[in-house]
Amino acid sequence: MREVRLIDETGKQLGIFPIREAIHLAEDRNLDLVEVAPAANPPVCRLLDYSKFLYEKARREREARKAQKQIEIKEIRLKPKIAEHDVVVKTNQARKFLAEGDKVRLRVRFRGREITHQEIARELLDRVVGMMTDVATIEQMPEMEGTTMMMVLAPVSKPSTIPNPAEVSSAEN
Repeated sequence: MREVRLIDETGKQLGIFPIREAIHLAEDRNLDLVEVAPAANPPVCRLLDYSKFLYEKARREREARKAQKQIEIKEIRLKPKIAEHDVVVKTNQARKFLAEGDKVRLRVRFRGREITHQEIARELLDRVVGMMTDVATIEQMPEMEGTTMMMVLAPVSKPSTIPNPAEVSSAEN
């Protein structure tokens, strides 16, 4: 006859029981007998309300998903013949996205013969990155993808708020 090590609903070890006796004990307490460590010798079983256990597990997973931040990639579209003021507006928009913790994909779309002057788009992207060096780092360098040139920027990790000991001691003097 097969035996199992039994743990009750409070986590207290009850000892080693024959499997039939463990099943009867679970039925008497209106609980389920769940095998938690089948590889152990003898296998470990636990008395618990399985439906309540599944509910609690799903609730913990839901809370964990709610707590984590999903990083989105926002896209800003530019054209090679963009005006300087429009570049500033698009850069401010990208700054807002980066401040929220999202990544930004800059996409320069070429139309017609504009594609022969890819250096214009590369200079435009370099100019935009130069304007945003304080809030962004380049995650993906500019590269051609069909009729567009793309580049991905990620937010700069925030510096720690712990003061530098050297700065603190010099400020006291």
